[in-house]
Amino acid sequence: MAMKSTLVLRRTYGEQGTNGTIYFNGEKICHSIELPWRNNLQRLSCIPQGCYRLEKRKYTKHGEQIGIPAVLGREAILIHTANNAIKELMGCIAPVTTLTGEGKGSDSAKALAKLKGLVYSLWDQGDEVFLLIREG
Repeated sequence: MAMKSTLVLRRTYGEQGTNGTIYFNGEKICHSIELPWRNNLQRLSCIPQGCYRLEKRKYTKHGEQIGIPAVLGREAILIHTANNAIKELMGCIAPVTTLTGEGKGSDSAKALAKLKGLVYSLWDQGDEVFLLIREG
């Protein structure tokens, strides 16, 4: 039977963006940036808090990425690189190594590689992987 593995994204909300930190088994994996919370408006808001099942998805623009398929009223939400939420994100989550401001960070590619390494290894051992998003 498949095991359930859950990553936890703890968020702080700001006017210019949403900053977070992603943990697995209590250990910090990386930080994250997202758009500010704007009532789940498509392309303008981060996605609502909740627990989401992650899936491997192929995208024309970003190649194979970790997708978050079942977001209410949204589609093609994924985890991909970005260092500036307002300029580069439309609702997706971007891992970053260092937070540099509201919705801003650096070394996104490095953080994504680390996160993907973890999630893919869990998938490879047959786990279902979930992302729990909550405040603080």
